[in-house]
Amino acid sequence: MNRRLTPLIALAAAVFLLAGCSSDPLADQYREGSSKGFIAGDGSVTEIALGDRGEPIEFSGVTETGDTVTSADKLGEVLVVNFWYASCAPCRAEASDLQSINAQFENEGASFLGVNVRDQAPNAIAFNETYGVTYPSILDVDAGAMQLAFSGSIPPNAVPTTLVLDAEGRVAARILGQLTSPSILETLIRDTIAESGTTE
Repeated sequence: MNRRLTPLIALAAAVFLLAGCSSDPLADQYREGSSKGFIAGDGSVTEIALGDRGEPIEFSGVTETGDTVTSADKLGEVLVVNFWYASCAPCRAEASDLQSINAQFENEGASFLGVNVRDQAPNAIAFNETYGVTYPSILDVDAGAMQLAFSGSIPPNAVPTTLVLDAEGRVAARILGQLTSPSILETLIRDTIAESGTTE
């Protein structure tokens, strides 16, 4: 065998083994064929069939305005959770679309909650003012409790990520990366509202 190829083969094998060690429950469900759909690429979408969802996500945190929000507060309606931070370019790019969809579903069976993973309150508030965001964000930079609570659904460093939780607080869908098509998130929300019977 060509000696120059040997290190490349070893490197490829190491990458394969490392990839095999990481566990992503949503991706595993997709590979098993239990998800309803998958769109590859940036902004990839994974849907979790009703019978394949895990346990409800339990969380508690303090928003940029000092209010406490818990998972119990959100039970009974669909909750869209977006992980972001102010200097994240894809987060800035998707902010207006997320706000528009939030306004569309306000009082229609779904609400939005941000999770800011890097900023303190002044930066988060400035971001909201710049992009017209009206829904709250839990500040997670110090404790990381929200990231821990959702660790089975969000790969490390995957920001932005948007999750749709059903009325029982279980992850129903995930958009990994920037939201590139608002209509996809709108459809995911509508489908989850319909299955839960939370409205309409």
